[in-house]
Amino acid sequence: MINRGNSIQSNFLAARRAGGARHRGAVAALLCAAALAVHAGASAALAQRIDPLPKELEGVTVEEHLDAQLPLDTRFVNDSGQTITLGELFDGERPLILSLNYSNCPMLCRVQLNGLVEAVSEWQWTAGQEYKIVSVSIDPRETPARAKETKEKYLQQYGRPQSGDGWHFLVGDQEAIDRVASTVGFGYRYVKDRDEYIHAAVVMICTPEGRISRYLYGVTYDLQTLRLSLVEAAEGKIGSTLDQVLLFCFHYDATKGRYGPTARNLMKVGGLLTVLVLGGVLVPYWWRRSQRQANLAASEALAGQSDNESIPASGRSDQPGRFPEFQES
Repeated sequence: MINRGNSIQSNFLAARRAGGARHRGAVAALLCAAALAVHAGASAALAQRIDPLPKELEGVTVEEHLDAQLPLDTRFVNDSGQTITLGELFDGERPLILSLNYSNCPMLCRVQLNGLVEAVSEWQWTAGQEYKIVSVSIDPRETPARAKETKEKYLQQYGRPQSGDGWHFLVGDQEAIDRVASTVGFGYRYVKDRDEYIHAAVVMICTPEGRISRYLYGVTYDLQTLRLSLVEAAEGKIGSTLDQVLLFCFHYDATKGRYGPTARNLMKVGGLLTVLVLGGVLVPYWWRRSQRQANLAASEALAGQSDNESIPASGRSDQPGRFPEFQES
């Protein structure tokens, strides 16, 4: 760093003696070179401070496969002990929230599902009516009876008994689990020493036809983001008119993991609202004005007609006793 600083200083003095435009150009170039050198040094130092991932976390990633088709023919066993295909849970009308967890998870799965229940409990929509939830166990040893216990726990926490057919807990063999996990890009790892799975906290929003529409990360979920994601996935089949307007005005920001306002669309909506407001004010005004003008014209026409009828009656010369100078002698 010292040698680099001396070199930059000597070059700066030489450029100063050159003067004029050459001086300014050399100074700008040297300043840029110095900034790049500092940036490179900082980047190298930062790279040296970043430790490699532990071996246990290798492969524990989420690779987004947006618009990928889920393997709907994959067979699982649901919490009632029935063998079903994944496709039987999609009806072509309602979107679906998909999570990959397992019942014996020591902490993360419980925290994530608690966050999901907390979010969906805050709105009027009910699982099984406007949307569905499916939790696939990544532990091939998990039994339907264990899945049923987990379902009853979260349904009790959800507090809506009518949603029993809207939230499904599935278990399956390793092949079935891997088919779903690889399709959605969900990487996880089994740690034999601790007898647990390492995985990410993420849910996938799926279309009513079984395609991946959105990934939502974390253990807490923003209510508006979750709602708009389902409306978007359903392509307007669910949600109110206000939801459609909000979806038009807001765009999903993957860097923030939520929907944010879109300037262009907000301007369009603002322009439309301006036109509607002006129309609501001006149209009644123009209508009342035209009515007043029409009434005034009708009054004037009626007055003119009355004048025309009264003038001959008062000015007739054939009546006896009137205008004697014009009568015959």
